[in-house]
Amino acid sequence: MTMKGKTVLVIDDDKFLLDMYGIKFKEAGAEVLLSPSAPGALAMVHDGLSPDVILLDIVMPEMNGLELLEKLRKESNAKKSAIIVLSNQSQPADIESAKKLGIDGYVVKASTIPSEVLDIVGKILTKKHG
Repeated sequence: MTMKGKTVLVIDDDKFLLDMYGIKFKEAGAEVLLSPSAPGALAMVHDGLSPDVILLDIVMPEMNGLELLEKLRKESNAKKSAIIVLSNQSQPADIESAKKLGIDGYVVKASTIPSEVLDIVGKILTKKHG
């Protein structure tokens, strides 16, 4: 799956996962921005970042992913971004809460290898942007 010309923002407080997904998306040709915190990612969007896709975790300190998602959906710069939750939270209530906030996809990290995440993101981008 090629991500050439796409901008991806990955938000996760787990440095290992953040770096690993950063490498995976860069290898696929994407421009990758990484944020270890929700407030940091929100600041990037406030500063004008309008990524093609935003991958975000739910469980993070300071501001959780659902709170971030709510704020991102209100931001004009993120309105066109495909927003995909990448989390280990697999409870139906968590998934439903995210869906109500208008996510484009929900991926459970523990049951998905990085190359599958890349494929899922590519399919969602194709569906959303053609």
